Amino acid sequence: MAAVPRTTDGDGTPVPQRLLAAATRLFAQQGYDRTSVQEIVEAAGVTKGALYHYFGSKDDLLHEVYARVLRVQQERLDAFADADEPVEKRLRAAAADVVVTTIENLDDAMIFFRSMHHLSPEKNKQVRAERRRYHERFRALVEEGQREGVFSTATPADLVVDYHFGSVHHLSTWYRPDGPLGPQEVADHLADLLLRALRP
Repeated sequence: MAAVPRTTDGDGTPVPQRLLAAATRLFAQQGYDRTSVQEIVEAAGVTKGALYHYFGSKDDLLHEVYARVLRVQQERLDAFADADEPVEKRLRAAAADVVVTTIENLDDAMIFFRSMHHLSPEKNKQVRAERRRYHERFRALVEEGQREGVFSTATPADLVVDYHFGSVHHLSTWYRPDGPLGPQEVADHLADLLLRALRP
C-alpha cells in the first residue's frame, strides 16, 4: 500500500504551502519554464509523490500561485461591495485594496503574468473566468454610482475598470519595496485618481 503524503513538515507548515512557497521562489528566480519538478520538491523538502498528490502537475502549481491571490482579492472585494456604505466609499476602498494586496503578493503577480502562456488551455480559460468575475464585480460598483448620479457617465464603466487594472497589472514592472512610496500610499494615489476620473 502506498504511503499517504504527510500534510505538514517538521515545523508544522502544511505541505501544499511549502510546495507553493518553493515554487514561487524558484519561478521568480529562474522562470517557470526553466524550473523542474525535481527542483521544486527538493527546495520544499518533500517527494514528487507529495507534489502530485496535492497539485497533479507543475501547471497546477502555476495556476495556484495566482489563484490564491485572486481568491483573497475576490473575498475582500465582495466584502467591500456588500458593505452598508455610500458607493463612492465602497469603490475607493476596493480600488485601494487591490493595489495593496497586489503589492503584498508582487512575486506571485509577476510570475503569473510572465508565465500565463504556459498554462494549459483549460487552466487558462479557468483563470480568465476567475479574473472576469472579479472585474465584473468591480465594474458593478462603478455602474451603481453612475446610475445614482454619484459618478460621471461620460466614460463607459468598462473603460474605467480597464484603466484602473492596467495600473494594477503594471505594478510589478516598477514598484520597489525600498522606493519612496509604501503600498498604502501607492494605493491611495491610484484610488484617488480613479475617483477623480469619475467625478461628475
